[in-house]
Amino acid sequence: MTGRSASAVLPLSLRGFLGPVAALAALVVVVIGVLYAGHSRPGRVDRWIVEPTADSVRPPWRHLALATDFLGEPLGAAMLVAVAVTGCLLFRRPRGAVLVVAGTGIAVVTATLLKSLVGRTIHGAGNLSYPSGHTAFLTALALVVALLVSGRPGLGRTAGTSLVLAAALTAGGAMGWAQVALGAHYPTDVLGGWCTALAVTPATAWLVDRTAGRRADRTARAGRPERR
Repeated sequence: MTGRSASAVLPLSLRGFLGPVAALAALVVVVIGVLYAGHSRPGRVDRWIVEPTADSVRPPWRHLALATDFLGEPLGAAMLVAVAVTGCLLFRRPRGAVLVVAGTGIAVVTATLLKSLVGRTIHGAGNLSYPSGHTAFLTALALVVALLVSGRPGLGRTAGTSLVLAAALTAGGAMGWAQVALGAHYPTDVLGGWCTALAVTPATAWLVDRTAGRRADRTARAGRPERR
């Protein structure tokens, strides 16, 4: 394994799998966004899962939902990102630290822009709901951490793929449950936020690797002695 592949944040073994997944996730985001653009009520799928506009969760589950929701709030999100960045730096993974910030940031920015474009609301005209930014953030962070772990030597393709899928499902499922349980989002909003993270995080990791690789190549060329 070369130094460049060892430091990559998007493992070569997972690129063939994550590419189609990201494309499918992006398609799901677009389809749901088109279906519910400008809507202010739950769709048929939302009503089939749960009545999403009612804050019906009760203690102790309500406390758990609020604690999970806090992880997607600005303060909670900043704390998680800070811990992840610190861990990357301690393990000498500066490229991973960049991905933590860029991956979560792009996921949240993308979800915010989509909310304005789609215009779906919940609990009033001012509450844009699609896709769920909280779900997009936590899923993106879990994906980033899973990608960094799956890139370690000795971890095979099957184990790496399983780890990435498990991280995405666990983080997205936990935050999605909290958002629906607290009446903050429709279930389809949560699905849209989850797919947003699946779509943008692998692309961001590829971009980080490509940018860092080009910079390393320029540095290497600059350090070579000129031939006469």
